[in-house]
Amino acid sequence: MKLLASLLLTWSAYAASIAISADKPLLLRHPTISRTQIVFGFANDLWIVSRDGGDAVRLTTGVGMEADPIFSPDGTEIAFTGEYDGNIDVFVIPASGGTPRRLTYHPAPDRAVGWTPDGKQVLFSSGRSSYSNFSRLFTVPAEGGFETQLPLDRAVTGAYSPDGARLAYIPTDQWQRAWKRYRGGQTTPIWIATLADSSIVKIPRNNSNDFNPMWVGDTVYFLSDRNGPVALFAYDTKSRQVAEVVKNDGLDFKSAAAGPDAIVYEQFGALAITI
Repeated sequence: MKLLASLLLTWSAYAASIAISADKPLLLRHPTISRTQIVFGFANDLWIVSRDGGDAVRLTTGVGMEADPIFSPDGTEIAFTGEYDGNIDVFVIPASGGTPRRLTYHPAPDRAVGWTPDGKQVLFSSGRSSYSNFSRLFTVPAEGGFETQLPLDRAVTGAYSPDGARLAYIPTDQWQRAWKRYRGGQTTPIWIATLADSSIVKIPRNNSNDFNPMWVGDTVYFLSDRNGPVALFAYDTKSRQVAEVVKNDGLDFKSAAAGPDAIVYEQFGALAITI
């Protein structure tokens, strides 16, 4: 995997009515990537831009918060977390723009996490069925319908294997995720569950904070602070070995997302792509 030059995204708001210098951090957050486009969060709205850079177009204009965008496998839709009418729920919007479609209606907070490999279901986390302060994962049809709970006791985020038979996920919530090099009882492992019987394999670690699992082929990519600043790592599910993919000697990588042919990650308010 070769690291490409950082893709510093410039953008214009409201048809360039607000000018922002491209050499200043823009605080672009939680990116997701398709073959041709990137969607990211900025100022509680979602924006879309070409992978080649340029001016971004605002996708959402609601008065509430929109976050956690995730492209569908075919790149035509984007699932996201929206806070409208005082509640946090899961929505889907076409990548070409349009009116968001609401998928969840429970009073508990529901947060978008991913998609099933066939693009028919959206994966989300919620505490709606928990007896204490932890999350579980559910799926809901992208066209709307009833939710289904995954057969896992607890889970925060996750990513499906290409065949949909397994899930790489974080089993425990972390209350203080911004604590650098934290090594207490809330460090986050990544486990791989076979959904047919809920058996698990644990990605090797030494009490590091591993998060943001992304499944590509036979490899689970993830972010981790195991070597210092948060960097990008890969776990080979066949050899069961972990390797550092993108070394980082600077500020932490804050989030990342895998697309069909690349991974986009966030560092110090800017976005970069590696393939």
